[in-house]
Amino acid sequence: MNRHILLVEDTTALAQMYAEALSCEGYGVSAVHSGQSLFDALAKDSFAPDLLVLDIGLPDMDGLDILERLRKIRFNAPVIIITGNGSINTAVDSMRLGAADFLVKPFPIDTMIDSVARTLNAAGLMTKAEFSENENRILQQNEEGAAQKVQASRAGFGGFIGVSEPMQRIYDVIEAAAKSNATVFITGESGTGKEICAEAIHRYSKRTGAPFIAINCAAIPRDLLESELFGHVKGAFTNAISEREGAVSMARGGTLFLDEIAEMAPDMQTKLLRFLQNHSYRKVGGNKIEKANVRIVCATNRDPLEEIKKGTLRQDLYYRLHVIPIHMPPLRSRKNDIVDLADYFLKLYAREEGKSFRDFSPEAERVMVSLPWQGNVRELQNIVRGIVVLQEGRIVTLSMLPESLHQAAGLFRQAPTPSANGIQNEDSAPVSDISPLWQVERSAIEAAITRCEGNIPRAAALLEISPSTIYRKKMIWDKHGLSPAGLDSAHF
Repeated sequence: MNRHILLVEDTTALAQMYAEALSCEGYGVSAVHSGQSLFDALAKDSFAPDLLVLDIGLPDMDGLDILERLRKIRFNAPVIIITGNGSINTAVDSMRLGAADFLVKPFPIDTMIDSVARTLNAAGLMTKAEFSENENRILQQNEEGAAQKVQASRAGFGGFIGVSEPMQRIYDVIEAAAKSNATVFITGESGTGKEICAEAIHRYSKRTGAPFIAINCAAIPRDLLESELFGHVKGAFTNAISEREGAVSMARGGTLFLDEIAEMAPDMQTKLLRFLQNHSYRKVGGNKIEKANVRIVCATNRDPLEEIKKGTLRQDLYYRLHVIPIHMPPLRSRKNDIVDLADYFLKLYAREEGKSFRDFSPEAERVMVSLPWQGNVRELQNIVRGIVVLQEGRIVTLSMLPESLHQAAGLFRQAPTPSANGIQNEDSAPVSDISPLWQVERSAIEAAITRCEGNIPRAAALLEISPSTIYRKKMIWDKHGLSPAGLDSAHF
C-alpha cells in the first residue's frame, strides 16, 4: 500500500496499539501525542501524510479547533476522528469541519483498519483491488480470521481483554504507574485480574528486562513465609539442608508482587516494613545484611481499612505500600467486555479441547451480559470452559448454558402443559404478535445503523453497546442467512 498515516493520540499505550495494527496492514505510521506536535510535524516540508487519524481529546488543544486550523492551512489529506465522546453534536461538528469518519472509543482494531481503507478508497488513494482485499479480510469468517480478531483485542494492553471505559481508566493508571518506582497497592474482588495488573506494571516499566516474582501470602504457611521472601542459610531450621535464595533476591532489579498482603502475619509485616525502609534484609538463620533493589507491588481482595480496624493489617505498613492505589473493577461494572472475554475463552478452550465452537448465539450473549458474575472473570472463564468440555456444536446456544446461569438470570424452563385432548402445547394465550428476540434485536440495530448512515461505532454508541457486538451479531446472522438487506457488507 505504501500509504503514510499520521496518528495523533495522547495515550501512549493506545497510540502504540493503533500504530502496530496499522503497520501490520502495510501502512507507514508516524505517531505524535499532542496538537502542537501535530503542527510541528506538518510544518516540515518533507512530511506529507496521506491520512490523519486524530484524537480530539488532546491535552493541549481541542480537536475541533485543530480541524479548523487544518482547514485554514489548506491541509488536504482526509481526517478520521477518534474520541471517547460519542455525542451526535461532536460527530456533526467534526464532519462539518471536514472529517471523513468518526470513531467512538472503545472500538475494535478492525473497525479502525476498515475505516482507514474506506477513507483512502474514497479519496482515491487506494486501488480497487486493495480495497476489496481489505473488505475480504474484515468479513472473513474462518477460524484464522476470528482468532486474529481476538488476539488484536487481547493485545490492547498488558495481557488484558477489554475496551470498556473502566478498563481504559485502569490502563491509563498502569501506564502512569509503570514510569515510577513507587509501590503500588492493588485492590479488587477475587477474579478481577490483580496479578495481570501487576504484570502489566512490570512489563511497561524500566524494569521489564529484570525478573517478575509473585508470592501468594495466603498460600504459604506462616512459618515458611519469611524463608520464601528472604531466603535461608543451611541449617537455619529442620530440613534446611542447603542455602536458599528468597523471592527478594530473585527479584533483584525487577518487581516483587505480594498477593493477598492482608493475610501476612503481623510479625512478618514488621519485617517487610523494615525491608521497605532501606531495602536491606537478612536470610533466616544468617548474620549477613544484604540489599536488593526491587519494586514492591501488592494486592488484596479485602478492604484494607477494615483490616486495619480489625488489627490484621499494620497501619504503618499500609501507608508505606499505599503510594499508587489501583482498584480493579468487578466484571459487572464492565459489561461491554463480557462478550469479548467469553469469545476469547471460547476459542481458546475450543482449540485446546479440539471442539468446533466459534460463537455465542445472541440470546446466550444477552443472558451472559445480564448476570452479576460474583466470581468475576475467573467465574466466566470456568463457565465457558465447562461449556466447551460438556457440549458440542459451533454456536453456544441458550440451552447450553449451565442451569446455574439460567437461575441467576431468572430463566426457568417450564414443561409444556397438556391440553384437554392430551396433546402437549404451550400457553393458550395468543402469541402471534410476539416476535423472536433476535428479530427485535436485529431490527433495532438495523434502524440505528440506518439513522447513523452506516457508521457502526456511532450506532453502537447510541445503542449503548460495543461496536464489536454489532459485528459479531452480523457474523452470526450471516451464517444462518438471517441478515436483513439493510445490513449489507458495505456497512462492515
